[in-house]
Amino acid sequence: MSDRRKLESAVLVFAVFSAMLILPPLVYIFNKPILHFGLPQIVLYLFAAWLLMVIGTALLTRHLPPAADDDGRNGGE
Repeated sequence: MSDRRKLESAVLVFAVFSAMLILPPLVYIFNKPILHFGLPQIVLYLFAAWLLMVIGTALLTRHLPPAADDDGRNGGE
């Protein structure tokens, strides 16, 4: 049970960290007229942040065991 709580805490920390990545003060740091591979730097930053969020969420949820109800059933009925 403690492993599940640790993973739930990791999901919460990851969600807060992900939200901080797309806050305007941090995004404005990358809003410079610099091109990488023909794309503006801010576009690459936002795409990389989005990709990090998707991969991190997939990895964390893959290792999170399913929640069981108090009576041992999995389901809503």
